[in-house]
Amino acid sequence: MSGPLTVRPVTRQDYEQWLPLWDGYNAFYGRSGPTALAGEVTQMTWSRFFDAYEPVHALVAERGGNLLGLVHYLYHRSTTSIAPNCYLQDLFTTQAARGQGVGRALIEGVYERARQAGANRVYWLTHETNHTAMQLYDKVGEKPGFVVYRKMF
Repeated sequence: MSGPLTVRPVTRQDYEQWLPLWDGYNAFYGRSGPTALAGEVTQMTWSRFFDAYEPVHALVAERGGNLLGLVHYLYHRSTTSIAPNCYLQDLFTTQAARGQGVGRALIEGVYERARQAGANRVYWLTHETNHTAMQLYDKVGEKPGFVVYRKMF
């Protein structure tokens, strides 16, 4: 794969290349085989990217017609700010694209769109064992020291 790296909004025509990236992302977090997301979740996620009323967005990284990575992000309100916050929810690159600046380019793409939307913060989570990704995250963001709690239903 040669040529420049382009980060752009996902299009409906990207589905066949987006889906293996999405599946790879989910597999990384243990959602594959018997624990895979239901097909309805994937279809709803995909449809939200193209619904103007949804706050969920997607960018892809492309080189030479091949998708190398994806990032999904959404905007939400906050009680401590008038401007919206931007949550970078999913980030994934192909194994072959790692270490080539694809993840950084996708994060920078979200930063740019968040600025354009008037957001004053982009934030994300990763698992504490995701050391490879954290090497990048430590360069492009900061750790605010918060611990995440959750309750699943």
